[in-house]
Amino acid sequence: MKLAMISLGCPKNQVDADVIARALLEAGHETTASLQEADCIFVNTCGFIESAKQESIEAILEACQEKRTRPVKVVVSGCLAERYQSELAREIPEVDAVVGMGSNKDIVSILGRVMRGERLECYGPKNALPLSARRIISTPPHYAYIKIAEGCNNRCHYCAIPAIRGGLRSRPAEEIVAEAQWLAAQGVKELVVVAQDVTAYGDDLGENQIAGLLYKLNAVEGIRHIRLLYAYPERITDAFITAMKECEKVAHYLDMPVQHCNDRVLRAMNRKGDRAAIENAIKRLRCAMPDIVLRTTLIAGYPTETEEEFAELCAFVKEARFDRLGCFAYSQEENTVAAGMEGQLSEEIKQARADTVMRIQSAIMAEKQAALVGKSIQAVCDGYDPEEARFVCRALTDAPEIDTLCYVESEKPMQQGEEYQILVRDTDGADLYGVY
Repeated sequence: MKLAMISLGCPKNQVDADVIARALLEAGHETTASLQEADCIFVNTCGFIESAKQESIEAILEACQEKRTRPVKVVVSGCLAERYQSELAREIPEVDAVVGMGSNKDIVSILGRVMRGERLECYGPKNALPLSARRIISTPPHYAYIKIAEGCNNRCHYCAIPAIRGGLRSRPAEEIVAEAQWLAAQGVKELVVVAQDVTAYGDDLGENQIAGLLYKLNAVEGIRHIRLLYAYPERITDAFITAMKECEKVAHYLDMPVQHCNDRVLRAMNRKGDRAAIENAIKRLRCAMPDIVLRTTLIAGYPTETEEEFAELCAFVKEARFDRLGCFAYSQEENTVAAGMEGQLSEEIKQARADTVMRIQSAIMAEKQAALVGKSIQAVCDGYDPEEARFVCRALTDAPEIDTLCYVESEKPMQQGEEYQILVRDTDGADLYGVY
């Protein structure tokens, strides 16, 4: 059968989709990029915040529209399927199967039953480890995400992830290393290490093991760079910093979502650290690695956030001068503690505050990018943009898909996945423009 897959949301969800796709291919099916050609359409959904849920629903409805003209099956998996279960099957009866993440391992048999005409709802236990089978590589071939843990024990009051994906389950280190070796054998040069909280890796196994894992991944032949996403500031230990510094393949880059800086708001969010812990982590990281690039995310308009507390957040952004930053308006997610709090702010106020933070950060980022004009940077080629008639590169200080790009003019062909010294000629305040 021909299968089309739409995968939405974060890299962790993409890894799940890639494992599912590999299992279906090994079962003898084939994939197609065209919904119109597919015998079955898989929609691997995101269900984290309202905008992501809406995007997922629109994708499901788009897939179901194919049923109007021909017999085609629609299978929904991922976070939205796990979060809303029977509600999703009831509200969109055109869907043939709703598959929770605990049942992803059974996807081949589920597809067989669906194609025989069954309508299914499948929800396995939330205590399963992340799928670890070999997978397709849906990213450009020179980099890949590697998921080291599933779930989360942090229990932030605004977040539905523990309810969706369960508590923290760390993969065995030898399994992660074996996957890294397999990815390297496929031509992957950059590993992007992901989990809900990479700095919590191993906590459920008796002791934190993220530093030791970095040394093991650093020894994998064929891998040039290792990048870490989603590290919590209160878990930035000396051992972790030392591992980042000593492992030459580990990029001096860290995505460290701090969410806010005001101590009262952080307590209301059930964050484990305070502003002092955040500033201490930033200071120690920058002291150990002066060239480190720090990325963060913030939430504006959290319930009960006052004007004074928001002003403190704005001042913090100016002081901390993160290299990369995203600020989101608080999303009131049902069945979270924050959703039931008094003091909910209007959508207009929340969005206005998020926009204000992003204006501040845009000025900081523009200043930092302007400082690169006239200098040479090390960059990796991610591909070619025919519309721009330029090669699309990415500074080694930037993560794929989420950070800025460098558009490069070159008379010589540039090879995807290879690294080059690029002379930066200009910037639009975010992306860079250069020549090779």
